[in-house]
Amino acid sequence: MSSLLSQNKDQPRIRKTLSDSSTSSPASTKSLRHERLSRLGSSGSSDVSNDSSTNHAESYFLRRENRLSARKKAEEETANNDYKKMYEKALATNQRLKSRLETSKQELTMIQDQLQRAQKGRAEDCSSNMLETEKKEGWSLKSRISDMEEQLKVKTELKMENQRLKDENGALIRVITKLSK
Repeated sequence: MSSLLSQNKDQPRIRKTLSDSSTSSPASTKSLRHERLSRLGSSGSSDVSNDSSTNHAESYFLRRENRLSARKKAEEETANNDYKKMYEKALATNQRLKSRLETSKQELTMIQDQLQRAQKGRAEDCSSNMLETEKKEGWSLKSRISDMEEQLKVKTELKMENQRLKDENGALIRVITKLSK
């Protein structure tokens, strides 16, 4: 923190910080000045030295007040500039977000249109797809029926052959029994 040095001929150097001087209000600064002037006025031994020290003290306090008011004005200007910069930054951010929102809305409408088109196309495709699946099912059923018919034919043939073999087996058993007797 920067500091202010105040020096009086009768007093040693006193160091005052910026925070000490800036925290006081203008009314309290005037009352402090009045107190200091009254102290200076009551402590002086002669009127001549009293007037010169009073003038010196007044000029010191006037200069100090001028510096403080200039510093306050500078701080207010920087604060105003900071607020202005913050406002401009917020405006820029808002504009950027608005543009992003607008592009997002446009993308959303495009996607919704695509979705509607796809659903319409799917409904048409569904009917054609249903016909295709029905045709495929019909073909598969027909092929299964033909396979089952063939299996049935094979089964009847096997039954007939099995019966023939049973008959032959019975005949062979009779021949063997006659030969063995």
